[in-house]
Amino acid sequence: MFQGVGAVATIALLASGAIAAPTAADRLATPPADASRLEIVSPSAHHGQTLRWTDAAGVRWSRESINLRGEISETDEAAVIATDGTLWSLTVRGVTPTGDAAETFAIAGGVASWRSPVDKGSKPYAGSALYIPFGGTFDALALDFEALAAAPGHKLPLLPSGEARLEPLTTATIGTGALKKTVTAWEVVGLSNSPQPVWADEAGRFFALIGFLSAIPHGYEADVATLQKAQDAAVAKRSPAVLASLLQPAAGPTAFTHVEMFDAEAKTFRRDMTVVTDGVYIARVGPSAGPGAATPPAGARIIDGTGKTLLPGLWDMHQHYGDDSTGPLLLSLGVTSARDPGNNNALTMDRAQRRAHGLLLSPNVYPSSLIDGKSPYTAQVGTSVASLDEAIAAVDKAKQDGFVAIKLYGSFNPAWVKPTAVEAHRLGLHVHGHIPAGMRPWDAVKAGYDEITHINFVMMQAMPDAVVAVSNTKARFEGIGRYAADVDLSAEPMKSFVADLAARHITVDPTLVTFEALLVPEPGEMAACYAPFVGTLPPATERQFLGQGFAPPADSSRAQYRASFAKLEALVGLLHRSGVRIVAGTDGLGLELVRELELYVDAGFTPAEAIEAATLDAARVVGAERYTGSIAPGKVADLDLVEGDPSKRIGDLRNTRLVMLGGRLMDADALRAAAGFSGRPH
Repeated sequence: MFQGVGAVATIALLASGAIAAPTAADRLATPPADASRLEIVSPSAHHGQTLRWTDAAGVRWSRESINLRGEISETDEAAVIATDGTLWSLTVRGVTPTGDAAETFAIAGGVASWRSPVDKGSKPYAGSALYIPFGGTFDALALDFEALAAAPGHKLPLLPSGEARLEPLTTATIGTGALKKTVTAWEVVGLSNSPQPVWADEAGRFFALIGFLSAIPHGYEADVATLQKAQDAAVAKRSPAVLASLLQPAAGPTAFTHVEMFDAEAKTFRRDMTVVTDGVYIARVGPSAGPGAATPPAGARIIDGTGKTLLPGLWDMHQHYGDDSTGPLLLSLGVTSARDPGNNNALTMDRAQRRAHGLLLSPNVYPSSLIDGKSPYTAQVGTSVASLDEAIAAVDKAKQDGFVAIKLYGSFNPAWVKPTAVEAHRLGLHVHGHIPAGMRPWDAVKAGYDEITHINFVMMQAMPDAVVAVSNTKARFEGIGRYAADVDLSAEPMKSFVADLAARHITVDPTLVTFEALLVPEPGEMAACYAPFVGTLPPATERQFLGQGFAPPADSSRAQYRASFAKLEALVGLLHRSGVRIVAGTDGLGLELVRELELYVDAGFTPAEAIEAATLDAARVVGAERYTGSIAPGKVADLDLVEGDPSKRIGDLRNTRLVMLGGRLMDADALRAAAGFSGRPH
């Protein structure tokens, strides 16, 4: 079953100390000179490399270094491969932003056993099954892919649980001269809600992973865009059929009767209401009985909403749109509109065209063009600029390409903020973003920001100079974790800063849920935003959610991080009470949106005020409030029907039953199934 006694002995030696303490970078494996190299890149930068080789004992090694805007991972991986291509044993060592990367897996005596940073367990082992590492290097994905490629039917049961299979996607020809080759894309189905495209070479071995971060052999970096275009085009061919299967044909009038209705204009809930839609728009709104009743017209489709609540479609104001499968996922959650605050601009524009032509099932998307400076910490997507002239040109291009806003980022030169904002405002573009390193948020607001993205950047006003100077690195999290707990929000500088934000009508997109997931849970603890979905997600995805939290540095603690998160939550409450507009966004998959609203309620919002942050106030920020964001005659019929009463328990917003997009109905359970969920959240 395995490759030699020497290989097993090597793995056993590594594993014996793997969990004892994190292995420092200088103690990780040293690659030989002839190791093959995967380059880790994004559309805007080079982030590291994975070196791969097989030693004389038959152990397959990899050594990986990644710098993702100051979040450092230094790991190695040693694997013994069974004759069927699956893992016989594995050891991972090193450190990632979430802490010790140590992980082991081994088969012995008919039992498969594993220990990772988030779990440990064992199962009887008979036949073939593929262990999916919690962590490891990019070579872990290569091992998974190659095992599936070798398996009968390209399908295997997984350890700890689940099943995965490969499905063919497309081919592409890349490289020139001696490097020219034809590669094939396969989709790995079963590891996540969305199938994962993986590219293989002519021999069927792993070649590249293309996406938000890409891993591709050295010498082929220039081909990333070609492979991205090919895989996206192949996926796009399926999207019209997905839309047709889930979006019900346009029909006549539809009446939602006897619903509790959220009135965003009045920030209140109205009992026993009827809402009538006719085609694309809302036609009538009124009581279900009595004076002024909204009587359904003859022939209308009647949907009895007894025990249910009708709301405007929700907004996720911080949704870095993933791929075509993102649409059904968001819609299943009741999200009918989203702001994409930075992405691959070409893909954003392509999706907008396909959405407009009825070829893509998706919420309405309002995109921002992300603009950053050039540095080792440049954003992975967007446009990077090296001068003010280039920044102004990027703003002009954003307007030309149909973006509604620009988002400035952490490596942007602070001196360029004011003239860049002036140009954006001249063109009618909204200005928001991270705060450039070395700049405090109050200065950014005075220079022209309309909105601050992420609550940590609001808190940055009170951070030490040493944190502000490098706030485009991991310090934007670690500095907040260390110091936010001790900030007095009623004292200077926060007292005057918050008052000025309100006076200037500045908006804040807190993404509180992001910081809860990063600062609060210990390894192995499920972040609160994902807990309602446990049991409905692919097992490998659910396991990944057990390792969200960043490891506190040695001179801090989890208790300090949790106290700092509590202070961030208190700051959101203070902003709201002071009159600063708050809009709800996740910076995640979208699953996190209702938890974001629950945190607002914990911070002192009423349920109605929290929901307004994800409906009408969101629409106001992108200038769409005239036609969406509330339930009123003449507005577009983007609606959610949920089971329960979110005026009493805001978590009931997860209980979507029907979603209406532009007057056309969708069944939320069918959307969930298409998005890879096995059932409803709880």
